[in-house]
Amino acid sequence: MANDKKHTIMGECPVDENGREILLQLKNVDITFGKGDTAVKAVQNATFDIYKGETFSLVGESGSGKTTIGRAVIRVNPLAGGEILYRGTRISGKISHALDREVIRNIQMVFQDPAASLNERATVDYIISEGLYNFHLFENEADRVHKVEEMIEAVGLLPEHLTRYPHEFSGGQRQRIGIARAMVMEPELVVADEPISALDVSVRAQVLNLMKKFQREKDLTYLFIAHDLSVVRFISDRIGVIYKGRIVEIAEAEELFNFPLHPYTHSLISAIPIPDPLLEKNKVLYTYDPSIHDYSVDKPELVDIGHNHFVYGNKKEIEEAKAIREKGEPVKAITITHDPAKLKSAAASDDAEDEAAEAQFLRAPIHDTGSKLYTVLSFLLPVIGIILGLIFRKANHIRNYKACRKGAIAGFILIGVILVIFLLLLLLAVI
Repeated sequence: MANDKKHTIMGECPVDENGREILLQLKNVDITFGKGDTAVKAVQNATFDIYKGETFSLVGESGSGKTTIGRAVIRVNPLAGGEILYRGTRISGKISHALDREVIRNIQMVFQDPAASLNERATVDYIISEGLYNFHLFENEADRVHKVEEMIEAVGLLPEHLTRYPHEFSGGQRQRIGIARAMVMEPELVVADEPISALDVSVRAQVLNLMKKFQREKDLTYLFIAHDLSVVRFISDRIGVIYKGRIVEIAEAEELFNFPLHPYTHSLISAIPIPDPLLEKNKVLYTYDPSIHDYSVDKPELVDIGHNHFVYGNKKEIEEAKAIREKGEPVKAITITHDPAKLKSAAASDDAEDEAAEAQFLRAPIHDTGSKLYTVLSFLLPVIGIILGLIFRKANHIRNYKACRKGAIAGFILIGVILVIFLLLLLLAVI
């Protein structure tokens, strides 16, 4: 029978002081890989809430622990400390089989690499239907087919694609299949692990719009993992910034971009490319240096400084952050140099590069095509081909010269082979 109730074990979401339903909570989460002296703390004391219906983005550089947290939410990575609560119920550590099935049913993941996350030996129909089979989320075969076809059309593919295999699709289409596989389960929370980083730029906006469409229609909640802050700003309600396994700042999207109070957040925003090449060339890149913090005596913690804005730091740093925020003047994270000499030099450099490229283009002979006709002619008449090639080379027709040389060499080899065969036959006739 189809699943009539999505939450047979878990109850209602807990509500915070502002009346928002908290769907997922991470409390002091530690994740460690290895044991003893070789142990690596991938995540340290991670604490944040995800509200029902929002997109919470986790941002940081490669190796910062973003994916590790995402995999812990779907119970792939075990915790070394802390706990994860879903709808107020602990889902980390050892839980009952029934609760585990309910977590799988309600929390789905869209993976970063659409090629590696799909079974190459299975048809698209089976890939999307696998969750339906495992949880029997259909009344009969006709109902299953209807759900799968409806979902494949919802992600912008066609029902006839269901009989094909993943290798027959492009990267963007494969990611759509991955999204369809997750959405057909009608989950409440989707962990999207850099779902667009492996896609062409032209396809990224389509996939993001598709995800936002599903969120509106199905009241979905996203944990969106990414490293591209420009994308994150577009899709997020709130953003958490993570550095070497620690959450260093959490705020609403526009709040974070207007007031990047932690130096690491400042560095990430300053690294966002500017479309104007002249401005990008004169941008002053802010580099984060962890040694600026002195945590030897005054230990840091993640503190709410107001405006639902959390910053990681010691008492002195938190007071400085509060003072900046209370001023209400946006922090200028991207700085463009206004040194006239430097700007003039950069413009002159660009002009020189353009002129050099234009001169190189004009120097290239118009008829230097490397036509196969020259190769064939040189093959049939190798001596003439060599002479013609030398003439082309002197005139800087490099492609034509190479075509003649290639044909002439092949022609001389053929003549050589014919001569050897003739001599061998002549020798045999004499003997």
